[in-house]
Amino acid sequence: MSTARLTINLHALASNWRALDAKSNVETGAVVKADAYGLGAGPVSAALAEEGVRKFFVAAAEEGLAVRQAVGPEPQIFVFSGFMDGDNGLHFADNLIPMINSPEQFKRLQQAMPDHPFGVQLDSGMNRLGLEPADWASLRSEIESLNPKAIISHLACSDEPDHPMNRRQLKTFRDMTDGVAAPRSLAATGGLLMGPEFHFDFCRPGVGLYGGMPFADAKPVVSVDLPVIQVRSVSVGETVGYGGYWVARRPSRIATVAAGYADGLHRAIGGGIDTFVGDQPCPVVGRISMDLITVDVTDLPEDPERLRILNGHQTVDDLAEAAGTIGYEILTSLGARYSRGYVE
Repeated sequence: MSTARLTINLHALASNWRALDAKSNVETGAVVKADAYGLGAGPVSAALAEEGVRKFFVAAAEEGLAVRQAVGPEPQIFVFSGFMDGDNGLHFADNLIPMINSPEQFKRLQQAMPDHPFGVQLDSGMNRLGLEPADWASLRSEIESLNPKAIISHLACSDEPDHPMNRRQLKTFRDMTDGVAAPRSLAATGGLLMGPEFHFDFCRPGVGLYGGMPFADAKPVVSVDLPVIQVRSVSVGETVGYGGYWVARRPSRIATVAAGYADGLHRAIGGGIDTFVGDQPCPVVGRISMDLITVDVTDLPEDPERLRILNGHQTVDDLAEAAGTIGYEILTSLGARYSRGYVE
């Protein structure tokens, strides 16, 4: 194995979806935007469709093609960005459903494809995407007469269940949508975990499917194995890596592995992170560079051929915490240089 290997466990993915689905009495969809959070929209969507998912969500119409090819003609595929300027029938030929975010998008869609199915995204307080309350009030009767396929909004603080913003957005969403016939959705992973008040007609988990927080019970979906290029002996007092920050306090064996920040293993991660041979941790030492990471393997009985940096012991959220970011960013930045494999 000359390149780093990314393995995606579709069994674990399916198990995570089933576990989240069991937490509500409503339909559970799946967010597969950004190439299924970097893990491959085709294989991921196909595995979820086999489990029974019938509502998929992507960020842009261009992302929907791979999902449609994977799931067949029946499931609904919603496009968060809506009907953009320049979009036309070609973008939505695969029966993708734009989520209307503004009066301009609604007008544009009605002019270009007046009979095409659509959904509506409402701004309940996040101030990112969606119709403002005043715009929704002026368009509601016309939109409802056209039978939208879904009406959704998005929680800004669902990773903090006690944050007062969650209750405010819940009330706003109810005030805006009570009485509509279309299926409603407010909850992604975090909202789903907050209980029935937030579930409405369907939930749409994303990061929890892929093993990320706030779904603490998620099974790890991703493992990353790094090939060892070289192992060297380092004497007491010698330094390793850029800046010379790590200094050997004992005679050490240092393995250099083929991966780095160009592969989504952020330079900021630094200390406090391990790699593993089986259950045996081996600490990352020195700065992570573009293509290389150095690891203290002194305590191993023999030099390893490869080291695992993502596994059941150390998750994307552990790497994210060490880097001062979030698991989403680690997942979606795992780069194109990995060889990829799927456990089906």
